[in-house]
Amino acid sequence: MKNLVHKIPNMDTLVLFSVTFSFIYSIYGYVNIILGSSQFLGDLYFESTCMVIYFIQLGRYIESISKDKTKDSIRKLVQITPQNAILKAQNQHKKVSIDEVKHGDTLICKAGDKIAVDGKVCKGSTYVDESFITGESIPILKNKGSKVIAGSICYDGYIEYQAEKIGRNSTISDIIRLVVEATNTKSKIQTLTDKISGYFVPFIIMLSLLTFLFQALIGISFRNSLIHMVTVLVVACPCSLGLAVPLIVVISNGICAKKGLFLRNSSVLENARKVDTIVFDKTGTLTFGKLGIFKIYNYSSYKKSELLDIVANIENFSSHPISTAFSIKKRLEVENVKIIHGKGITGYINGNEYYLGNDKILNGLKLNAILKKDYAYLVKHSCSIIYLIENDIIIGLIGVRDVVRKDIKNSIQRLNDNHIKVVMLTGDNLETANMVADELGIKNVMASMIPQKKAEYIRNLVDRKRNVMMIGDGINDAPALINATIEVSINDGTDIAMDASDVILMNNNIDNIIDLIKISKKSYRFIKQNLFWAFFYNLCMIQIAMGLFEKFGISMTPMFGSIAMILSSLTVVVNSLRLKNIK
Repeated sequence: MKNLVHKIPNMDTLVLFSVTFSFIYSIYGYVNIILGSSQFLGDLYFESTCMVIYFIQLGRYIESISKDKTKDSIRKLVQITPQNAILKAQNQHKKVSIDEVKHGDTLICKAGDKIAVDGKVCKGSTYVDESFITGESIPILKNKGSKVIAGSICYDGYIEYQAEKIGRNSTISDIIRLVVEATNTKSKIQTLTDKISGYFVPFIIMLSLLTFLFQALIGISFRNSLIHMVTVLVVACPCSLGLAVPLIVVISNGICAKKGLFLRNSSVLENARKVDTIVFDKTGTLTFGKLGIFKIYNYSSYKKSELLDIVANIENFSSHPISTAFSIKKRLEVENVKIIHGKGITGYINGNEYYLGNDKILNGLKLNAILKKDYAYLVKHSCSIIYLIENDIIIGLIGVRDVVRKDIKNSIQRLNDNHIKVVMLTGDNLETANMVADELGIKNVMASMIPQKKAEYIRNLVDRKRNVMMIGDGINDAPALINATIEVSINDGTDIAMDASDVILMNNNIDNIIDLIKISKKSYRFIKQNLFWAFFYNLCMIQIAMGLFEKFGISMTPMFGSIAMILSSLTVVVNSLRLKNIK
């Protein structure tokens, strides 16, 4: 009713008219039956009212399944930052809420704690995990003068930092603002039926009224004129139109689920078919987003597995981020472990003395780095390098870095073969980004991109009429994801990225992205078929409902109109189910 008052009638308006007139006319007939008029026995259409409402509600229920969860995403973004901070005042430490922190206050962060607000380190040093913002997989060393971001986690050490950006001015607040702004839009497929109804509904209402008035003027009885008017409203009721899109969405979701694709937004079915550019985040999407062993050079008589057991057992005593790349397969007894600050770690196993560390540890042991060729190879591939030394002899050289996912190269090649432009967007430096891009065959690289820049880059592509699919995994990807035409996150990404996405790639197989595009094309074709049959039915049935073919013995009452309406809906259902059988 509100839409009618504001002169923007939609399908709800037509439902209102058809249900109201059917119900009122049925009441009118029921009263006449009570008064003894048997001619109204076949003119009760209460079932039409119920069926109209049922099919409309069914369509809306199905459609509601695919609604996004923007509020949950924003709530989780807010929860990234801690609620409290440790304030240093007059050489005393005091726990305070974030609201009590003021610009210029000195705050403290210890190992395992989160940075409370954006600020600048004024004392101490620590490795900080900022991957949720920058996308960098390796924790970053923060010293005096370094900037720190609220929500990032300290791995080790101790720092004092000066508060600079608090609350709504913080980096995470900027990301939240971008998410909110980017989600204040409505997809075309969600407004398609409303746009059509803007013309269709007023036309049907006027047509039903003109039918009544014209037939009354040419001498047709009031009863028959009213029956024709009500029949027009009933047969034109958009039950089939209400099911046309939601049914395809549900069926396509089922097909995609078998492919490991979880669709969370119906606009995917409209937009994925038009995708011409796919933008990948690097860390956590093209790569695993965590340190792994890239290459091992074994210069000893040990087996590779034995060498790794030595390294893993000694690194188990270290808090350095590189230690996370190693896992213990066989437990060994390690004695006399010592941390050599800035260089590495040492310990004894079975009476042998071992050193693990960077090239600085060689200077302390007065050893020469004679493995220049192997070392240069690891440097070229952006590895963090570990020397393994046994009793003053170098027995191993290990390169550690973020590892590229398997089969990604083949997936990129398939996208290129399908003439889809592939772009890598990352917060990593250009050298690291180019190294990964060259390995995967990606020609377009955008490096050193903070979340705001990622979002701006995606917006610029969309503004240039590119149909962009963004694939990411982290909180830092959320603003860019939502600005894309299609947003895809991988299953082992953060909850924030998944909540910001239209599609979740459950099995992390990038190959299925091409399947999604193909499913989208077929789904959209079936949606158009459903809409065609829905309107074709109306064009045929409305003419009969108006009584234009009565002289040929073809007529219709509201009861048969409701049956025809149901048959129209079944036609849409049967046509939609055909989608399941298409390979």
